[in-house]
Amino acid sequence: MRYEELTIEGRNAVMEAFRAGKTIDKLFVLDGCQDGPVRSIVREAKKKDTIIQFVAKERLDQMSETGKHQGVIAYAAAYQYAEVEDLLKAAEEKNEAPFLILLDGIEDPHNLGAIIRTANLAGAHGVIIPKHRAVGLTATVAKTSAGALNYTPVAKVTNLGKTMEELKERGMWFVCADMGGETMYRLDLRGPIGLVIGSEGDGVSRLVREKCDFVASIPMKGDIDSLNASVAAGVLAYEIVRQRMGGK
Repeated sequence: MRYEELTIEGRNAVMEAFRAGKTIDKLFVLDGCQDGPVRSIVREAKKKDTIIQFVAKERLDQMSETGKHQGVIAYAAAYQYAEVEDLLKAAEEKNEAPFLILLDGIEDPHNLGAIIRTANLAGAHGVIIPKHRAVGLTATVAKTSAGALNYTPVAKVTNLGKTMEELKERGMWFVCADMGGETMYRLDLRGPIGLVIGSEGDGVSRLVREKCDFVASIPMKGDIDSLNASVAAGVLAYEIVRQRMGGK
């Protein structure tokens, strides 16, 4: 996996990045700009299914590190994304039942980095994140993962629910973390499993939750009502590890 420049500014640089096949997470374009080169960049972005945001000049000036954005700024992934197929292959190569962690709308890069680190240490075969309303593989994520991004593949999908359905057809089942669920110690979490963790504020969305086979809750003894998303991911991932090691 390559470490890549994160912010790309200027028409030529952005166009070159698309042509070189870099993964561009987001493209910011000056609203109302109809220049030929800018229109070509937008066309390229649509082809690659990149998220495009049309913004005011003030916003671009604010974001710009060079002061020479020429109406376009692109955010490239700090690392290459994997395909979901790569995650399943990683399990197959180790002769293990797939163990994946799916994140439904994690927006804090520190949380995403910490979860990738946990995924690596718990022996998960990869992490799946959605394309929209979620943080991508930024430099902060890479840093927080403390090197785990070099070893744990992350796949980015357009529709998390559809991906879950496809994985179910291949024998996987899913458990999501939610306060209202069954205590995790009472659930059988062995076999080919996907652990679904919701966003920091809203938890797992209704559509994704409906696709889960089980809803697991973490026993809480304190006076506050929830754990940070990355801590919840760690607690549940290690319950899965414990059961896989024959501790149920």
